[in-house]
Amino acid sequence: MSILFRLPGARRDDPDVATWFEAGDDGIRRLALHWFDRIRACGSDVLEIMHDHQPTACVGDAAFAYVAAYRAHAALGFFHGADLPDPAGVLEGAGRRMRHVKLKWGQPAPEAALEALVAAAYADIRARLAAGA
Repeated sequence: MSILFRLPGARRDDPDVATWFEAGDDGIRRLALHWFDRIRACGSDVLEIMHDHQPTACVGDAAFAYVAAYRAHAALGFFHGADLPDPAGVLEGAGRRMRHVKLKWGQPAPEAALEALVAAAYADIRARLAAGA
């Protein structure tokens, strides 16, 4: 049985998420915003919430992706990343479930691979929810 990470309180257009993106006018947060916007665009059922000081995307209350901003890079993370197909080999991490991709300002991102991961993570969480996970 799959364990879902639940975040009650997720909603459309969370003002705390907007505040987080507005808090720093730097390239790292802009890079994170670009990918969070891609996550939001997955479907009308994508909700958002701040979790551990990071914008987090959910379907319903089931978390599936997040972004984070650090001094030297942004991260695009997936709660069930260990189960996602990663033919480009861009996912990092060795935990049981979570994986992330580090994105550096001014360096080209593997756009096609990241788009595929975002789409796969969204499809994965919807399938887990449909299966009653």
